[in-house]
Amino acid sequence: MWTLTHWDGAARRVRSHMGIDGFSHLGVCCSDLDRSTAFYTQVLGFEPIFTVEFGDEVAATMEREGIRFESRMLRRGDVRLELLHWLDPEADGDRTRRPMTQFGITHLCFRVDDVDDLSALTEQHGGTVHRHTLSELPGAGVGGKAVKLMYLTDPDGVRIECMSGAPDLG
Repeated sequence: MWTLTHWDGAARRVRSHMGIDGFSHLGVCCSDLDRSTAFYTQVLGFEPIFTVEFGDEVAATMEREGIRFESRMLRRGDVRLELLHWLDPEADGDRTRRPMTQFGITHLCFRVDDVDDLSALTEQHGGTVHRHTLSELPGAGVGGKAVKLMYLTDPDGVRIECMSGAPDLG
């Protein structure tokens, strides 16, 4: 059973006094910069802003010496997504979906008209549609309509939740 809990806004007032100007971006490590760019632009409507190659000038931040990687910043509305493509050393990992119970960021989420709308585009651009993850919350959406949820993954296994019928949290 699901329960919706509302916040009174007090936490928002506290955070505004901590010296944080706002959210900047989320980084996603990818195995193929062009393929991931096509996925995020063609499937999710992002647009590229710029691409820059970095090296040892950011070695301290990346916690590695002798590095080279490409950073491509994408935008969709006020959301910024940085695709990181490692040239040296190569990135590693099994490129499978992380379990939702694993600590850390679990997924990206987008409100959509219909959860099935992106299925064909997802598969066409190297992603995977996980139809078995389809859930429906009757009466939980705008005007008492159902909220539907389903996961896709990008070409490297990053979970992307599609949510239809949900209110805008902005």
